[in-house]
Order: sequence, then structure tokens, then C-alpha cells
Amino acid sequence: MHNLDLILTLAGGFTAALILGYITQRAGLSPIVGYLVAGTLVGPHTPGFVANAEIAEQLAEVGVILLMFGVGLQFHVEELLAVRRVAIPGAVAQSAVATVLGAVIARLFGWSWGAGIVFGMALAVASTVVLIRVLADHRDLHTPTGHVAVGWLVVEDLFTVLALVLLPVLFADGGSESSIVAALGITALKVAALVAFTAVVGTRVIPYVLDRVADTASRELFTLAVLTIALGIAVGSAAVFGVSMALGAFLAGLVVGRSDYSLRAAADALPMRDAFAVLFFVAVGMLLSPQYVLDAPGIILATLGVVMIGKPLVALVIVRMLGYPFKVALSISVALSQIGEFSFILSSLGRELGILPAEATHTLVAASIVSIVLNPVLYRAVPLVDKWAATHPRLWSLLNPPLRDRAASSQVERKVDASRRAVIIGYGPTGRTVVRLLRDNGIEPVVIELNMDTVRRLREESIDAVYGDATKQDTLEAAGVAQAGTVILTSAGMGDAAEVIRMARDMNPKVQVLARAAYLRDLADMQKAGADRVFTGEGEVALGLIETILERLGATAEQIDRERSRAHRDLFGKPAAPSHSQV
Repeated sequence: MHNLDLILTLAGGFTAALILGYITQRAGLSPIVGYLVAGTLVGPHTPGFVANAEIAEQLAEVGVILLMFGVGLQFHVEELLAVRRVAIPGAVAQSAVATVLGAVIARLFGWSWGAGIVFGMALAVASTVVLIRVLADHRDLHTPTGHVAVGWLVVEDLFTVLALVLLPVLFADGGSESSIVAALGITALKVAALVAFTAVVGTRVIPYVLDRVADTASRELFTLAVLTIALGIAVGSAAVFGVSMALGAFLAGLVVGRSDYSLRAAADALPMRDAFAVLFFVAVGMLLSPQYVLDAPGIILATLGVVMIGKPLVALVIVRMLGYPFKVALSISVALSQIGEFSFILSSLGRELGILPAEATHTLVAASIVSIVLNPVLYRAVPLVDKWAATHPRLWSLLNPPLRDRAASSQVERKVDASRRAVIIGYGPTGRTVVRLLRDNGIEPVVIELNMDTVRRLREESIDAVYGDATKQDTLEAAGVAQAGTVILTSAGMGDAAEVIRMARDMNPKVQVLARAAYLRDLADMQKAGADRVFTGEGEVALGLIETILERLGATAEQIDRERSRAHRDLFGKPAAPSHSQV
């Protein structure tokens, strides 16, 4: 019966999430909204099919571990340091204000101060998924706005990790002040031991293991190895060191993220994270009672006031005080005016510790759905508000005083000449020749390769190289396809080449795509996907034979060109260039 409950919970949860996620995606909203609503529909507070809440919660714990692993995997200290002057004070101030406001609201509605503090902390952290999606949809991810917003979010995520470590110590026993101090000291020692252990394992054992697994060329084994590292360190951190599995997963992500395999781990293993993350959102949605929304609109509206008015105002003031333009400040403040996955992780821990009442989860889910729905709409309105302000000189001068040098200099983006940048997929004999030719002519090549030894050798030769699977969008993004002038597929036996071409074309509609295919039958699919030129072994051999035979028969250059053109039309559907122009 338990197995049937498990299957029904998985099937029902995934089906509802798929349908509602598709609807919200097509409506231009984050699919997270659909997942939360799906959880409400299959939960115990609505009629119809009811999923097993206990099983869903257990599966959601795996989702939490993989979410925290993903945060560690994608955490870049360099990005945070680049915007530290605004991201760190901004995130600290905004988190403090949100926590205080949340605690005050909780007290006004009869909750304890402990519940209020945890509730306020849950309101302080924005959704990584939603923020990245909004920035990417508006092409702001790699602008000053995106850099500051992501750095800001990284600081908030670090606060969340710290809260997950400290909350059990502060609230589990409710002892005296001296016992709390002692418990904090013991916890600090355990965390330090875990960090030291992870650092040693991360620099010696994990790279060795991943090297051996990568040598097998098995995608399944590599994915399994990454998941084993994530879950193993997470479970070990709780069983051996007595700290949260979330912290262990975060540290595991940091370790793998600092290795040469970070990109491939993100591309191959994180789809599993996405699947369990969906179950996490479904499990959270199951906790929402629609009746509660009707019975307690006051606390929900007050919570929305903190999330969508209080937090953005703090961010707007701080970013402007640090000298950034009004439009950048407004964009950052609006992008952060929502809550999501880490708010639910904190609330789940609060419920487990007996701190938060059930009403807190209902309120957080309702506020999350509303804020996520409105967030992209409000972000689209930022240019309109900025344009309207520009038509009012006094208001404009008030909102845009002279920039400080630091902020002004941070707005300068490094221009990349797309015509001098090419992404080469594969570094076999053909790839080596292409890279040499490009470098000799002043074009900067970036090589995507699945052989780690090759990648390391290229980097030693000062050639940009990305280790990863070109069929994954993250790999193409890391290689800079969006800023490249040309993408060249040099491997004739590459699987899913048409899909790679299609993704490259979606990321950069202006990019020139040159591809190599093994057979003429692959030509139509690759051209349909968006390739500008496709070269096949069969076709080039046929053309070479024709040219050689005609030369042996004494044909003139004009006759050879004419026959080559006719053969090229038969093979490729269009005439060939004259033979004297061939390289």
C-alpha cells in the first residue's frame, strides 16, 4: 500500500505540476506559481485527489538538499567581490528591515517573538529561480543591474545557510543563556570540522574520483557520482558532524563548483535537482488552505506589504545612496520584491522545531504566489517609470544626482567584438586545425571539449576551453555563444548536432553556424535547425573525386567548375563555389 501511495503521489504531483506549470509558463509567469497551485490542488485542503503529504515531504527533503547543492555549485566568490560595496550592505540592511517588519507583523497577529523572527527571515530572502528568470528574460543578467542583483542574492543565500545552522541551536532546547552560548560554541566547532573535512576531501579525493569516472565516458556514471557526492556529504554532515544536511549540501556544491568539472556537473546532474525541486514546491503548496486565504486576508496583505513595498524601498534607497542611476536602483529593487524556495526551506525548519504555527506557511505560500505573479509584470514597467520620470525635470534631477566615480565606472561594460570570437565544439584533428587557423588570423577561439586532459592542455596553452557537453545550454552559455560571431561544430559523429545548432541560434540569432556532418542524410536536419553551412564527408569526397577524375581526363578549369557546381547541386541542393576559390 505504501508503494502504491508513493507512485500515486509521484504521478499525481508531477501531472498536476506539469499541467499548471505549462499554463503559467505560457501565461508569461514563473512555473513555480504553477507548482505551488498544483500542490494546493492535490493537497488535503481541496476536494478531489489527495496526495500522501508524508511521502511528498520526504521527497521534498531531497529537493532541499539538491537545491542547496546547486546554490553552492553556482556560487562565485569573484562575482560577489566585484559588487561587494553595494551587495553586502544592501543585503544586510534589507534583510534586517524585512526581519524586523516580519516580526512586528507576527506579534500583531498573536505569534511569539521567536516565530516572528523566523517569519521575518523567511520574508527577507528572494527566489533565485525567479530573479534569474526575470533578469534573463529582459537581457539584464550580464549588465550592472544583473551583477548587483545576483551578488545581493548570494549574500541573502549565505544568510539563509547561516540561519539553517543556527536555528536548531537557538530554538531546539530553549535553555539558559549560558547553555545557548555553549551550544553555539560546540556548533561552531562542528561546522569548522565539517568545513575542514570537506576542504581536504574536496581538494584531494573528489577530483580524483571525478577524473576516474569521467575517463569512463559514461554520462550516467558521472551524474551518479555527482549526486552521490551531494547526498553523501549532506547525510554525513548530519550523521557525523551533527549539523544540517542543507549546509553539507551547500559545501558539497562549493567543492564541486571549484573543480574542473563544475560546468558538467551543473549540466548533467542538476536536471535531477529540478525534478525534486518541483516536488518540493508541490509539497509546500499542499500546505496551503484556500479557506485560510479567505479567513485571514489581513496578515497576507501585511506580508505582501513587507515583500513588495518595504524590501524594495530599502533596496532602492541603498542603491541610490551608493551612486547608481535611478533605473538600475529601481530594477534591482523590483527584481528582489518576491519570495520563493528558501523562504519555504526556513519555514519548513521552523515547523519542525515547533517555532512557526501552520498559519505562517499558509501566509508565506499565498504571499509567494502573488509576488511571483506580479514580479515580471512590475519589472517590465521599470523602463516606463524611468521614461516618465525623465519628462519631469525636477523629479529627474532628484532621482538622478551626479554619479559617484565608483558607481559610474561600474557601469562600463567590456565590449566584445563578436566578429573576432568563435566557439569551436570538439578538438579532434579538424578542431585543432580550425583553432590554429583562427588564432593565426587574430580570432579568439573558445573550445568546448569533453576530454578533461585536452581541456587542461588547452588552458596551459592559453586557449580558452570549457569542459562540458555541448548539448547542454549551460555549456554553450559558459562558452559565450551569445557573444560569439561564429559557432563551428567540428565533429562528424556528434549526437544531437541539430539540437546544438538550434540552441546556439536561439541564444544568438545573428551567429554564423558552420557544422560538420558524417552523412548527407544529416544535411536537411542541420540546415533546418539553423546551420549556415554544413560540410559532409560523403559530399566532400564525391566532389574531390569528380575534380580529380576530370583533371585526369584533361578537362578545362571552366568544365571542372561547371561539373563541380552540378554535382554540388545534386548533393547539397545548391551550386559550389568555383574551384579556384577553394581553400
